[in-house]
Amino acid sequence: MFSMDLADDAQLFPLEVRHAEEFLAHMDRGREFIGEHIVLADIVTDLDSARGFLSSYAQKAAADGGRLYGIRVAGTLVGGVLFRTFEAASGNCEVGCWLEPEAAGRGLVTKACRILIDWAFRERGMHRAEWHASAANRKSIAVAARLGMTREAVLRENHPHRGVRQDTEIWAVLAHEWPPAPTA
Repeated sequence: MFSMDLADDAQLFPLEVRHAEEFLAHMDRGREFIGEHIVLADIVTDLDSARGFLSSYAQKAAADGGRLYGIRVAGTLVGGVLFRTFEAASGNCEVGCWLEPEAAGRGLVTKACRILIDWAFRERGMHRAEWHASAANRKSIAVAARLGMTREAVLRENHPHRGVRQDTEIWAVLAHEWPPAPTA
């Protein structure tokens, strides 16, 4: 199985349908934290919905669309990164993430997203990588900034989440701007 080290005890790997039980257990552990800003925690609520979500990304990958990767720490699934969209014809993709609170603060998401964006630009010839995040999700926005992305827009009250309309920040980096300057 393909896997890349993010740290001595952390790996990035393709998240597949066969991981549905592990994925559901991960969602159950992190549901409150993950669901604060993203809908994933509200979508994956049982084994069937976990399989359905993972299957939808398997279909997207088969069609050269979105892709889904898990992050394991000490052998336990604690989060993931994805190409929510991947449009090879237009050269545009959107990267995203989620993480359990216990794994936060280690730079794992930033490292994993850097791998995805680097692959998109260098291997696939993509032109633009975007990051969409709730304006209230300061940790997610900090990842976009660490990746060297530029804040391009705020879509005001464009997304209802758990009964509240939220603003979405759009960040992006272009292929000719990559790799971003090293961070301190």
